[in-house]
Amino acid sequence: MPTLLRISAFRFHFYSNEGDEPAHIHVDTKDGECKFWLDPVLLAKSIQVSPSDVRKIEKLIFEHRDFLMEKYNEFHRR
Repeated sequence: MPTLLRISAFRFHFYSNEGDEPAHIHVDTKDGECKFWLDPVLLAKSIQVSPSDVRKIEKLIFEHRDFLMEKYNEFHRR
């Protein structure tokens, strides 16, 4: 599972066996994990991530969306 970014307590990554799904990113926190679709940016699921952390993560995804999409496509569209 390649790590793409580490910002604050958040680790942005994807799993290598999920290429059949639309572009998305997983984010680990100290308490749990969430998954966001990248196009459009939308929360797909959240497990034990506080609502305030979900909002922070969503903002970071919007800020880094182009980079995250590029890396997702490089890995899964080979």
